[in-house]
Amino acid sequence: MFYKPLLFKLFFLISLIILLISCNDSNLNETKPFTSLEINHILLDSTINIRAIEIKNNMVYGASSSGSIYSFDISSTKLIKQEQYSSNEDSIEYPNFRSLAITKDHIFAISIANPALLFKDGVVVYREIHEKVFYDSMHFWNDNEGIVVGDFTEKCINILITRDGGDSWIKQDCSKFLNIEEGEGFFAASDTNISVKGDNIWLATGGINSRVYYSNNKGKDWKVIETPIIQGESTTGIFSIDFYDQKNGFAIGGDYTKPLINSNNKIRTTDGGLTWTVVAENQNPGYRSCVQYVPNSKGLGLVSLGFNGVDYSSDAGDSWTNLSSEGYYSFRFYNDSIAYASGNGKISKFLFK
Repeated sequence: MFYKPLLFKLFFLISLIILLISCNDSNLNETKPFTSLEINHILLDSTINIRAIEIKNNMVYGASSSGSIYSFDISSTKLIKQEQYSSNEDSIEYPNFRSLAITKDHIFAISIANPALLFKDGVVVYREIHEKVFYDSMHFWNDNEGIVVGDFTEKCINILITRDGGDSWIKQDCSKFLNIEEGEGFFAASDTNISVKGDNIWLATGGINSRVYYSNNKGKDWKVIETPIIQGESTTGIFSIDFYDQKNGFAIGGDYTKPLINSNNKIRTTDGGLTWTVVAENQNPGYRSCVQYVPNSKGLGLVSLGFNGVDYSSDAGDSWTNLSSEGYYSFRFYNDSIAYASGNGKISKFLFK
């Protein structure tokens, strides 16, 4: 009889703790919409142009058009390291980088145009000579397997794959890709033509034809999917693609020579990229070069940017709010409220509020 009050108090205390933990977990899972953006410049240099940026192990990396790889620790942004890449063998003093990938222990970058030079930690591990060669984007599934995509040459788009940690790269046989159409390629605007989730990969082409190449086995087999995005000119199509999970994805682009056009430039999928639907038709933003899902947003939060602004959506892309008119090429989220962006002459920290 004397133990009943004590047992009741103990039961009440345990119940209260469980309730508080549940409330805290619920709050953590709720996404508070962004209403403003604070921009702090980390690197300003009018002589550089950075279209590729990555974050790995608390480090930010940016690849420039003048052959330099910039890096800094997020906790000490004033200590910026610059490593200059070159290739004496190819008489390339300053390779133009628009693609960058970081694995656990290595840094990869590939130059655009002829000759194409793929560097691993500053050493050329793949080179290709062709008057029309132009590689646009790269990504790794894991530390051993990676992919590089490039424009149309010899009646095929160009895809390189490594299975040995980037020591060797094999160009994929064109017979793997059905219905290749001339004038199809990739845009080297933000290094985000590729999205990877698990073994799945989606490649977004642009130009005369703008479609999505999908593989569920790390590039061994491919399915080519038509999209309703604006296309038909060399300057139109998908410029960036991102997937929140294996079902929900978003792609954005337009015509970079007519950046105010906001029709047929934003598309969404909810079935893993098999079908795509135009959203926010005739609504801003117009042309954008990069789109990324907000982490922990349940697939509802999206940020897009381009050379004339930064925009945010809290409803999976149905509507958008302009947060800044400052121009950038590319960005990556560090967490669900902080990102790092690159552009013409700068790397900046974004704080979403």
